[in-house]
Amino acid sequence: MKIAYTLGPGRGETNLVLGTLAEKLRQRGLRLCGTVQTDTERENEDVCDMDVSVLPDGPTIRISQTLGPESRGCRLDPAALETAVSMTEKELAKGADLLIVNKFGKHEADGRGFRTVIAAALEQDVPVLVGANTLNLSALNSFCDDQAEEVPADVDALLAWVLKD
Repeated sequence: MKIAYTLGPGRGETNLVLGTLAEKLRQRGLRLCGTVQTDTERENEDVCDMDVSVLPDGPTIRISQTLGPESRGCRLDPAALETAVSMTEKELAKGADLLIVNKFGKHEADGRGFRTVIAAALEQDVPVLVGANTLNLSALNSFCDDQAEEVPADVDALLAWVLKD
């Protein structure tokens, strides 16, 4: 089982690193599946719009909802996330050299989201690279039976991990 996670220290850093990594791996000819996330800041707001691009060739899906300025709840659009999951499952079935999941988030921690795709990839001996956050790191480690390797949020370090073996 080859699974790793990366955790960038700054807001949105993991997304940027995974997006850059995916492009470098594409240029090397690796068959990718999964998602990379792009955040777009909103003028005069503390929140951003969250979009995921389904690898290898799209589409891009907005996974955040606009709930209004007074809203304090989770902005994730679960239906949009599940659409990205379904599309990723179809891509994985075609064969892949690597599954990238932009984030093991609350949905995954609660048993939904990309968990089944991650498990399927590991069963097929497809390496998995997951973006993590501190809130759900213990759930990720529990899900992986503490087998996930931490790799710094650095494109070169992640590239070395992917190409190792």
